[in-house]
Amino acid sequence: MPLAQLITAEQLARRLDDPALRILDCRFALEDSTYGERSYRQGHVPGARFADLEKDLSGAVTPGVTGRHPLPDPERLAARFRQWGLDDDSDVVLYDDGPGAFAARAWWLLLWLGKRDGIYLLDGGLKAWCEAGLPMDEAIPDTEPGTFSGRADSSLIIDASALQERLDDPQLALLDARALPRFLGEVEPIDPIAGHIPNATCVPFTENLSDDGRFLPVEQLRRRFEPLLGNKPPQRTVAYCGSGVTACHNLFALCLAGYPLVTLYPGSWSEWITDTRRPRA
Repeated sequence: MPLAQLITAEQLARRLDDPALRILDCRFALEDSTYGERSYRQGHVPGARFADLEKDLSGAVTPGVTGRHPLPDPERLAARFRQWGLDDDSDVVLYDDGPGAFAARAWWLLLWLGKRDGIYLLDGGLKAWCEAGLPMDEAIPDTEPGTFSGRADSSLIIDASALQERLDDPQLALLDARALPRFLGEVEPIDPIAGHIPNATCVPFTENLSDDGRFLPVEQLRRRFEPLLGNKPPQRTVAYCGSGVTACHNLFALCLAGYPLVTLYPGSWSEWITDTRRPRA
């Protein structure tokens, strides 16, 4: 079964009564950390539980050491998934407002904890759900705790030291998911230092989507990534972004395009710049 799977709003609507289905609302806004939960309480896909990027899907920030969204403690994260009712064989649908960046973070975290099937992103997110005229709910569902037994897979990540040692490797494909002006250092609205990791290529995650906010067809995604990876082995590919969130969108899109799951640098630019000995471009 492919690691990256999409589900349409209409397909999800037909499965709302499936007892094996779990739905997580991953809405978030960097400029307003209360936006996601506030919006969830105002209305969500029926049966969805709320997963907060900073409280649930990230660990504690250590200023000057970590990035803005470090990985959460895996045991705590697995316990949180159990609280949301997940079993090892549950099907899980993840969504945010539409682009899928925060939902993709949750998708990757489930993979990191060892789940390899039954994970779906709602294509087009809540925007597509509403455009289809489907019902919203304000009720917070009662959920029996699940039995999910996740264990972190360290092979899916690379740390800053290991990445720095590989920067001159001609086989390395280093993909930066941020928008081009941030990559070039022309603007930096979030982090204290602008620029990018040397030898990276700018691959904005938003370009995985069509104008309607849904993922591009597989053939188009393949055409997007083929020139970037070239003949380089996928196992030498590393994805990063500002804080390890939107890079997961590129990882999802790569899997949709038929590539294997490649490595994530979870600390990303916001962690990279905490050490002045690391090179910047």
